[in-house]
Amino acid sequence: MFDRLHDEVTLRKKLPQVGDLVTNTKHGTLWKVIEKREVWAATGDDPDTGNPRLVPAIYLCYWKVEEGQMPGVGLMRGYTYTALDNTFEENWEITKKL
Repeated sequence: MFDRLHDEVTLRKKLPQVGDLVTNTKHGTLWKVIEKREVWAATGDDPDTGNPRLVPAIYLCYWKVEEGQMPGVGLMRGYTYTALDNTFEENWEITKKL
């Protein structure tokens, strides 16, 4: 059951897979997806019970592609995406799918 929740995030947000290349839309830089994990993200406490609420999320780690650099060496960034936000769509464009 839980696997399907995380799969839904990937499908709904059209997230890239490991090995895909993406372009940062604000800076025009090229990045490679080097890690993908299923995680749970907090969305704030439940107002009725005060208990934390968690939603399925996908964590992606990106490596900045630079001429002459070996993969994994250099600048890396990681972000968590849920079905509730649109940060992937606002900041990234899939350039090349493997």
